[in-house]
This record gives sequence, structure tokens and C-alpha cells, in this order.
Amino acid sequence: MRLSRSLAPVTVAVCLVLSLPYDAMPHARVTDRQDTAAPEEPFGAECRTEVRGSRVVAHCHNPYADTDRVRLHIECDRWWDLDTDGTPADVGPARTVRLTGRCWKEVRSAWVSHQKR
Repeated sequence: MRLSRSLAPVTVAVCLVLSLPYDAMPHARVTDRQDTAAPEEPFGAECRTEVRGSRVVAHCHNPYADTDRVRLHIECDRWWDLDTDGTPADVGPARTVRLTGRCWKEVRSAWVSHQKR
């Protein structure tokens, strides 16, 4: 009797594993050679963001050939202070733009988003 009790959970586990659908079984990942043939070109302006009190200034320089549309986002620290999303600015090749924004009081965080044009 004791042997059958210890084998019962093992038998159930083996039956469950064997009854898994084929898609749920792990398999080796195969990479497609067409995907690796063309590497992506570098993209995106390099942005420096500086917070001074309640004001935010970001300078973005684009060293690449494609135009980058950048936008400054500011999250304010106080619950009543409105978070802002600045207007988008296009940064052409070898160009620099300055983005500014502010909160009424303290700034919690600020970042710049990028969009390929």
C-alpha cells in the first residue's frame, strides 16, 4: 500500500506533462537569417536634461542622418500641480534644439521621448 501512495503523485505528474499540447512544450529558438542580414541604423538625438528648482531645460543634439521628433515630459511632485507634455520639436541631422518647461512647485521627474519621422 505504501508504494502505491508514493507513486501516485509521480504518475499524475508524468501524465500531465505528457498530455501538454505541442505548442506549450519548450523548444529551441531558431533565428531567421533574413532578420540578421540588415542591421538597424542608429537613431535618436542625444538629450541632456537639467532640473533647476521648478524649471526644466533639455538640450537635444542629433548626430544621425534621420530627423528625430523629440518631446519634453514633466511630472510635477505636488498632486495639484499639472504634469505637462511639451510640444514636439523636429531635430534634423547635426542640429540641436532646446526644450523648456516648468511646474509651479517641485519637479518629480523629467524625460524626453523620441519619435522617428
